[in-house]
Amino acid sequence: MEIQVLGSLTAEVNGGAIVPNAAKPRQILSLLALHPGRVVPVHTLMEELWGHEPPQSARTTLQTYILQLRRRLGTAMGPDVPGVAKDVLVTRHGGYLLQIPPESVDVHAYEQLVAEGRCAFEDGDDERASDCFRRALDLWRGPALVDVRVGPVLEIEVLRLEESRLGTVERRIDVDLRVGRHSELISELTQLTARHPQHEGFHSQAMVALYRSGRQAAALDVYRRLRTRLINELGVEPSPPVQRLHQAILSVDPKLDVVAGPRRSSTFDLYAA
Repeated sequence: MEIQVLGSLTAEVNGGAIVPNAAKPRQILSLLALHPGRVVPVHTLMEELWGHEPPQSARTTLQTYILQLRRRLGTAMGPDVPGVAKDVLVTRHGGYLLQIPPESVDVHAYEQLVAEGRCAFEDGDDERASDCFRRALDLWRGPALVDVRVGPVLEIEVLRLEESRLGTVERRIDVDLRVGRHSELISELTQLTARHPQHEGFHSQAMVALYRSGRQAAALDVYRRLRTRLINELGVEPSPPVQRLHQAILSVDPKLDVVAGPRRSSTFDLYAA
């Protein structure tokens, strides 16, 4: 079985698609796929489907959805292996699980590559770190579970994945700044700061990339626009590290010219003090 959740939901067995059309079975499949080999409790599945006030028939209806998913599995597996669907979509005391290896789901490959990228970064292998992060991000085909109607449980999972993706983008840009790709990053960072207008990390990276590309005024303008937005929308000033980065650009701090500087979690941590 191969399942993809980093974009639209897809699931195939022997080349046959098993993703149901109905909304609630899609939610069940998505939640089980995010926890391969682990029991998802019945109450968690019911909360996902109906929130905190499930109907009296919820447990019976959930069993019906599980049977529907098993039928799709059985059809894709073929008629020569009776009962196998139950061995894949397994009933356990208090819940259900997909008995598949983690690598069957694209999230596993993504998280493995991110972990490899972090290790390479800590070891000083910037090129390998950048490659791992890029390959991890290439697995994304759009927002996670973009075509699944998510309930309260899946909503948290989708938010977690999106935060992880943004963090990986930020780490990859940090590595690229360390190896001197500042000019190449400007276009991407322009888009990122527009899409995430309050994200201080992306704004700080844009400031550094512009400054290193000989565009000090543009770097200062990025700070000005961020500060205006934060004050107008949240009533707060930029964080101290971002303010120190701004002062460093104003004073032409030599530390900004060090491409392969100290390893930090984010560019603006250069001035975390």
